[in-house]
Amino acid sequence: MSQFSLSDLEQIVAARGRSGESDSWTAKLFSKGIGKAAQKLGEEAVETVIASVTGDRDGLVCESADLLYHLMVVLALADVKLDDVMHELERRTGRSGIAEKASRPSD
Repeated sequence: MSQFSLSDLEQIVAARGRSGESDSWTAKLFSKGIGKAAQKLGEEAVETVIASVTGDRDGLVCESADLLYHLMVVLALADVKLDDVMHELERRTGRSGIAEKASRPSD
C-alpha cells in the first residue's frame, strides 16, 4: 500500500474544486474564491497554534490536517503548484535559515 502524500491531496483538491458538486466542501470553497479560502486557512493556522501550545497532541494532528488541506485549496485557487513550493523549500535547504531570512527584502 502506498503512502498518502501532499501531491495526492493536491490532485484531489483540484478535482473536487472543479467538480461543482453541491455536497463537496472543496467545491464550495472554490466557488467562494480565494478570500474565503484564505480566511479558512488563517483560522486553521490559529487552531493549529492553539493545539500545539496547549499540548493537545490529537488536536494538533487534526488541526494540522485541516491546515494542510486549506493550504492546498489556497494554492490551487492561486494557481501555485505544490512542486513550486517544494522547489523553494529545496532551494533553501542549502543555507542557514538565519542567512536565508536575512537575505529577504525588508518591508
